Amino acid sequence: MVHNVMPGTEEMLQQHMTTAYVGIDPTADSLHIGHLVGVMMLRHFQRCGHKPLALIGGATGMIGDPSMKSLERNLLSEEELQHNQECIRRQLERFLDFKSNVPNAAEMVNNYHWMKEYAFLDFIRDIGKHITVNYMMSKDSVKKRLSGESDGMSFTEFTYQLVQGYDFLWLYRNKHCRLQMGGSDQWGNITTGAELIRRIDGGEAFALTCPLITKSDGGKFGKTEAGNVWLDPQRTSPYRFYQFWLNVSDADAEKYIKIFTELPYDEIEPLITRQHADPHLRVLQKTLAREVTAMVHSRADVQTAEEASQMLFGQGTAESLHAMDEDTFQAVFEGVPRYNVERAALETGIPLLDLLSVRTAVFPSKGEARRMAEGGGVSINKEKTTDPNLIVTANLLIKNKYLLVQKGKKNYYLIIAE
Repeated sequence: MVHNVMPGTEEMLQQHMTTAYVGIDPTADSLHIGHLVGVMMLRHFQRCGHKPLALIGGATGMIGDPSMKSLERNLLSEEELQHNQECIRRQLERFLDFKSNVPNAAEMVNNYHWMKEYAFLDFIRDIGKHITVNYMMSKDSVKKRLSGESDGMSFTEFTYQLVQGYDFLWLYRNKHCRLQMGGSDQWGNITTGAELIRRIDGGEAFALTCPLITKSDGGKFGKTEAGNVWLDPQRTSPYRFYQFWLNVSDADAEKYIKIFTELPYDEIEPLITRQHADPHLRVLQKTLAREVTAMVHSRADVQTAEEASQMLFGQGTAESLHAMDEDTFQAVFEGVPRYNVERAALETGIPLLDLLSVRTAVFPSKGEARRMAEGGGVSINKEKTTDPNLIVTANLLIKNKYLLVQKGKKNYYLIIAE
């Protein structure tokens, strides 16, 4: 997970408990899996006896970090940022120990608290005079924006590295923080902070970055057609979350399982060996999906996701079908042909053959529907229906809304009562 590290960092960490921080962008009320790398760094850090700080960028979130971005972001209000911070804290509590009385208990801080009263003239006098424009212009994040095809960068964004640098100085002074960690795109901002600490306080601070996580095809990690993969189950259901990890490539699974789980190498290496020998079994993807989903959500959510994943392959049961929440149900059967029927008709009852060949087009004719049913090839809600004279009523509806029809082994249809 290490991309770049300032000389002396490892020696410092071996000497005594060290406080380190990772900055988190609060522009949404949930973390997404792009944040997980930094969170895992803090998690490992705390596990090894050091003290993690999660810095919510309430002030910097009002500016926007230019690193690796081609456009300036929308700015947020104080109320939005406060709401987002509370939501993010609840998510971080699943990864970090904030509540124990141990010396290395995690803390959350918000740079808005020390920036909100800092007057502009005071800031440029106290901080700005110590860093030259030449130094700031030399940073890759600035050079790329100025030499790219965008409209350049605003003065607001140009000052971002000074604000982030002051964060490091403030935490150094007030929280005894001597290490800042982040993605490799943050190296310029982090080293600006270390330089401020050296120039203003004569102190020594350090930097450690991890690689930016990408997919093996060069695409952006964590992006799907539907957008980011969020940790909030209301934004990304545990089933969709599980599916994301289950569907990564073999090469990505081999990389991700070392980054996003706490499995030791003596467990990971045999999995990699098995994957190479029998790639169709996808043991790496299954283990990765199971471990990350359990860490972010719960073991119960893993079980639900695994049962739901088997549903389309004929291994699901009526009981597991009825136990699904509606979001998972919708996600599992996304793309399945759908038909609408009147709820009133189902309340009084619709003959099976009419339902499957007249009210819907599951079968082209009643004759074919009859033959398939009598041969055991029709299931309603995962239960075989061999009686062609069955009357289908509303009490069979899943979630009081859906009927799942299966024709043969692999053909599914969703009938929705309206």
